[in-house]
Amino acid sequence: MNLHHLAPFASGAISVDFDLTFLAQLVLFTFFILLLKPLLFDPLLRVFEERERRIDGAKAEAREMDEEAGALLTRYEQELEKIQQEAGQERERLRREAAALEAKVLAEAREETARFLEQGKARIATEVAQMRKELAEAQPALAAEIASRVLGREVRS
Repeated sequence: MNLHHLAPFASGAISVDFDLTFLAQLVLFTFFILLLKPLLFDPLLRVFEERERRIDGAKAEAREMDEEAGALLTRYEQELEKIQQEAGQERERLRREAAALEAKVLAEAREETARFLEQGKARIATEVAQMRKELAEAQPALAAEIASRVLGREVRS
């Protein structure tokens, strides 16, 4: 095994020769940098900056939309609560009106029933009085007829 060509590396010393190839590579590198900077690097940096600007704008717009949505949600909840309160008040008002109407209808029904009962009692009293009168008028004739049937002969009053 021949290790002579590795001897400089083994000693830990690195030697760099500055000759014309190094100078040519430096010139070419500088030329390419100067050539590619306006053609490639500057447009690419502008694209990156534009993208960054658009991202920041989109983030700001998203924050604004989020804040607006929060405000709309708050307003919606307030309006909903207001409407629910108004609906509750309206429901209570209607309940009171219905209770008052029910009480009125029941009172009218009671009055009508009382009036109907009074008329019925008056009619019955009139009919009873009429029957008593008729019975009083027919009493002598009935008594004579009953006595005739009991006695088996005709009795005159």
